[in-house]
Amino acid sequence: MGVSVAEEWLHSCSGCEIAILNIGEALIDVLGLIDFVHIPVLMDHKYYGQLGDGKEIEIPEAVVGIVSGGVANEEHLEVLEVMRRQCKILIALGTCATHGGIPGLLNSWGMEKGVENAYTTSTTDDCQVPADIVPKQLDRVYALDEKVKVDLILPGCPPNPRLIAEVIMALVEGRDPVLPGKSVCDACPTKRQGKGDVKSVSRFLHNAKYDPDKPLNEMRCLLEQGLLCMGPVTAAGCARENGPSCISARVPCRGCFGPVRKDGNQMLDMMNALASNGIDFTSVVDRRSLLRFSGAHGLLRPVATRKATEE
Repeated sequence: MGVSVAEEWLHSCSGCEIAILNIGEALIDVLGLIDFVHIPVLMDHKYYGQLGDGKEIEIPEAVVGIVSGGVANEEHLEVLEVMRRQCKILIALGTCATHGGIPGLLNSWGMEKGVENAYTTSTTDDCQVPADIVPKQLDRVYALDEKVKVDLILPGCPPNPRLIAEVIMALVEGRDPVLPGKSVCDACPTKRQGKGDVKSVSRFLHNAKYDPDKPLNEMRCLLEQGLLCMGPVTAAGCARENGPSCISARVPCRGCFGPVRKDGNQMLDMMNALASNGIDFTSVVDRRSLLRFSGAHGLLRPVATRKATEE
């Protein structure tokens, strides 16, 4: 009998669960050491008993609990609280769970207004926001650690399968996992020549300058090319042998692994990084978009709009 593991997904897309499967051949070794007692994406296990006659959510006790997705409604919160009670160690898996992720963009409007906007677009005339049967929405999207104690966070959209395997193996072996603690820039092999000649940044609306026949370390830093790259303020969890994932594809980092610092604010940190290098931070078209993956913890909030007044 291996170490018991329970896994749940909340406000998420199943990308984190696919990342677990993408561990690849190493997954065979991992599965020999653990015992999944609850994982809805792979096995049938009803919350209220197999016949649905239970009165409370039933999740087996486990040494390790893994939860993906943020908390956006009362059902998410109830499932999360049961997972916390039933699991000795709770892991937040993926950026939705650790920092809000893409669903956390709803916090820019507030849950009520955001859902209303989604159901009342020009293609859904007269469509009403569901009020019956579906769980009641919370006021905003929360990261897991805003609602319960989390023992370990493993961000990423999706998380790095290699790091998932490292965390599980470390727990099985009774040691601390070896996780990256540097920024994407620290793991990036591109050529840096100094940002002195860059005075502003732009969105990725045109290709970077590089020779496709030459390796990544022959391409100039994308930020130095004037492209908004979040590498300085983003954790390097996506880094592989040939460099960070997006930059290896000659695409600027979008910040999906969340801030380098535990309580970092990617928007403020990026503004400071640009200003300290003599780059006009006002050239960033939508500063709040820098929190596209980390809008939980109260960082993204509705902006009050000024009402037009009659003169």
